Formats: sequence, C-alpha cells, structure tokens
Amino acid sequence: MASAEIDGLTIGYEDEGTGPALVLVHGHPFDRTMWRPQIDRFSATHRVVAPDLRGYGATTVVPGTTPLSAFAEDLAALLDHLGIEEFVLGGLSMGGQIVMECYRLFPGRIRGLVLADTFPAAETEEGRAGRSETADRLVRDGMKGYADEVLDRMVAPYNTHAAPHVHRMMCATDPEGAAAALRGRAERPDYRELLTTVSVPALVVVGRDDAYTPVSDAEAMHAALPHSTLAVVERAAHMPNLERPAEFDAALAAFLGALRGTGAGGKAPAPSPVRPS
Repeated sequence: MASAEIDGLTIGYEDEGTGPALVLVHGHPFDRTMWRPQIDRFSATHRVVAPDLRGYGATTVVPGTTPLSAFAEDLAALLDHLGIEEFVLGGLSMGGQIVMECYRLFPGRIRGLVLADTFPAAETEEGRAGRSETADRLVRDGMKGYADEVLDRMVAPYNTHAAPHVHRMMCATDPEGAAAALRGRAERPDYRELLTTVSVPALVVVGRDDAYTPVSDAEAMHAALPHSTLAVVERAAHMPNLERPAEFDAALAAFLGALRGTGAGGKAPAPSPVRPS
C-alpha cells in the first residue's frame, strides 16, 4: 500500500501494474482490499489504482457529512498526484454512485465506466431517514452489530469463502467515516438522466441474487446507457467480484479488451451483452 498527503488528507491506495489506467472504487463499508482479486488479475495488463475513500481504510476520517462530490474530488486529486489523466473508472454499490458523480464532474477524463451492483436514483424520503438512523447507530454502537446483521445480504450464504473478508472489512471501518458517507449518500442527486448522456462504453455488472440492487436495477441502467454491456453473475449477491471473481473478471476482461482495441484515445463499440455462469 502507498499513501499520499493531498489537500490535508492522507489517502491510502494501491497502485500496481503498467499500461492503461483502471481505477476501482470500493463500496460502503469496505476498503481498497475488496478489489484484491481484480488488482492481481488486471495489473498484468493495466495500471490498477484502488484508493481507500475518505473515512475508510487508511485514508483520513472526516466526521460529519461526506457528499459524493467530496469523494469524487478526492479521486481526481489523487489521480492528478499520480499523473493519470485518462482512465477507466469502476465502482461497486456506493462506489458506483461515486463513479457516476465523477462522470458528472469530469467526463472528459473517463474512457469507460464499470457500474457494479449499484443504482442511479436519488434517495427516497424513507431511505434518507433510514441512512440517518443507521449513521447515528454506527457512531453510537460501532460496526460489529451492523456487520453481523447485513453480512448475508452482502455475500450470499452459499458463498462462505468470501464472507470472512467482507466481515473483516466492515468491522475494521471507522464508524465516523462510515456515518459521514451514509449522511452524504442520503443527499445524492439523481443520476438517471446523466446516464442517458454517457458517451463512453459502460459495463453494468450485478449479482443474480443481489437483494440491495436487484437485476432489474442493472437492466434499467443498461437500457439507459447508450453504449453498454450487461453482465449478470450467477450465484452471487452484492459482492460478485469477491463471491465469483472468475466470472466477474471475465466480464471485465472482455470489456477492457474491447477498449484497448481502440487505442489510447478511442472509444470502443459496446460489446454484446454477456451473462457469466
């Protein structure tokens, strides 16, 4: 792991491999290590950067409220620090929403989008109240009870190989950082119209048994995005990159291969939809 001091924050990150840049954004309440299988696989062909978001992992905790725009600006600052101008940008769950915010703020830097187990709609009133209540609970009670409660929805019960890592990440997260992200995420904008304007290729990935972001959400994003591929990973829930890494990586490899075929500055045509088994 490396770290950088940027705008008053210590940002922890992985930076492995050479070639076209692939930036991977973790979800809540995880850290950069959720991408370890993908870092190991794709650093053979790409420069893979996986940061810890503000408040998570080895990055500075800032209590209060962290809007998605703050996460996006942190990512842009880190990539400036690393001298990376253009990149493929991928994220899972909250990370996918941060990817959408990045496209809103600096679309010209992004060569392709990977949106995994995420959704673009703004939060409902009920959802905002629920995120606020959860934020307060995390600060008051810590992470373990929450981690125990949601583990079977993060990782399908039949994927026992992935559960210990996911549980460890959740328990290790700073409650103040997680709470700040929840409060900010509750106030996120609606990205559905933005998706219809995306001019670069996109890969939409979802676990078949994801209860948080069901396949119908992924299908709606696939329909909205002008140049997209849909991959449904069988026998996976909310964390297909850890539950079924071979299948997740096959979809990502096909997408990245199509992008590389266009050269550094080009735009690939959208590949045909794939459904890894």
